[in-house]
Amino acid sequence: MSANPPTTAPATSAATRAPALPAPAPTLADLTTRTGLDVLGHLERQVTVPVSGGLQAQGDLLVIPVDAVPRVGLWSPGPWRDVPAAGIELLRSAGGGNPHTLVADAGTCSWTTAVRDPVRLALGQLRCTAPVYLIHPEHGGTGIAPGTYVIRRQRERSDRVGRYANRLVAD
Repeated sequence: MSANPPTTAPATSAATRAPALPAPAPTLADLTTRTGLDVLGHLERQVTVPVSGGLQAQGDLLVIPVDAVPRVGLWSPGPWRDVPAAGIELLRSAGGGNPHTLVADAGTCSWTTAVRDPVRLALGQLRCTAPVYLIHPEHGGTGIAPGTYVIRRQRERSDRVGRYANRLVAD
């Protein structure tokens, strides 16, 4: 009768262990549950909210990587505040309508309104070390990758000329 040799699990070290997988991207339902914010019924709540590090728009709001708008700067020293889990309302649409709310996990995002913008469209600047999200009742959610961004209003051409040829987009 032959004895089987004892088996032992191979030793692993931190260097040989597989890296931890990133947390799955949240769904719109996850974000609304976590924040208490709501979205309209026509939006699919089980959709995964995309995260982008590039230029993006949510209705009348633009998210622009800070390097893409070199003429926008900060007043020195600009006061930064942490974005709480409940979020910060960045812009409320025309006529007291729906808000664009920035939400983040605690300690991952800060926000300032102390920005210099020669075209006066910037609402503020955010810097984040983890994905953060904009939530809007009509548009749902959009994710912002770690980095620094300028948050601006959108404008469009009107039928006027001169100084009043542009107007702010209002959704």
